[in-house]
Amino acid sequence: MTLILKNGRPTVRLRAFRAIDDPETCLRFIKGHEHVLTSIGVKKVTSSKDEWMFNPAAFVLIVESMDGSHVYGGARIHVAGGTQALPIEEATGMMDSKIFDLVWSYAQQGTGEGCGLWNSREIAGYGIGSIFLTRAAIAIAPRIGLKTLFALCAPYTINLTKAVGYRQETGVGNNGTFYYPKLDLLATTMILDDVENLPTASDEDKEAIFSLRKMAEGPRIEVLRSKEIEIIYDLTLNNLKDWDLNAIINMASGPRKVDNNTNPNDILII
Repeated sequence: MTLILKNGRPTVRLRAFRAIDDPETCLRFIKGHEHVLTSIGVKKVTSSKDEWMFNPAAFVLIVESMDGSHVYGGARIHVAGGTQALPIEEATGMMDSKIFDLVWSYAQQGTGEGCGLWNSREIAGYGIGSIFLTRAAIAIAPRIGLKTLFALCAPYTINLTKAVGYRQETGVGNNGTFYYPKLDLLATTMILDDVENLPTASDEDKEAIFSLRKMAEGPRIEVLRSKEIEIIYDLTLNNLKDWDLNAIINMASGPRKVDNNTNPNDILII
C-alpha cells in the first residue's frame, strides 16, 4: 500500500458518514482495524459480531486514499441508544455494572463514545491514529446532537484526550481504570463534558476543532512534529436528513445490562 505524495507530503481523505449508509467502507474499516490489533499481539478478537455496521446510532470516520481504494485509519462515534450498548459498556460491564447507569444518566441529553481509533503502519507518525481523527470526531459530535462523549483510553493516549477536553471518570472500575483488552493492558474511562464549547481543551486543540466545524469540507495541511500531511476533509454528514437523536435515544428503554452471551475469553474490538 503506497501513500500518494503531493508536494512531498502524503495526501489523504478523511470523511465521516453514518455506518448504515456505507456498509462496503465499514467492512474495509473492520478488516484494517483487525489487522492492526493482530500486529500488536491481540490475537483473539471479536467486534461485537460487527453489529455496529447495522446500528443506526453508529458513525464512522475513515482515512483513505483519494480514490477510496486504500484505507489508512479510522475511528467511530457510537451514540447511546440505537440497537447496541456503547462499546465501553460491552467492554467493561462484566467488570463493573455501574458503567450502565453512568452511561444512561448522560444518554438522556445525548451522549456517545469515541472508539475504534486506529491507523496503518503506512501512515504512522503523521498523527492520523491520534490527534487528527480525534479532533474530527469531536468536531462532528454537536452536528449529531451530542452534548458529551465517553472514551476508553490506553495509558499513552490519556494526555492527548485531556488536551482535547476529556477528564478521567473515577466513579467506575478502579478509579476509572480497567484491565482491557488484555490483563497486562490498562484502560481508563474518560468523559468530555461539553463537546460544544470544550472549556478544558488546550487552546491549540480547541482552535483546530472549531476550525474543522466551520470549514466542514476542504483541504488542510496538518503538522505533527515537523511532519506534514494534507488531509482533504469531508465532515458534512450530508445524509443526516432522517437523523432523529431522540428516536435513537429512546431505542434503549433503560440502562443496558450485561450480555450473558458474551464470551469472557474473547476480546471486543471497541
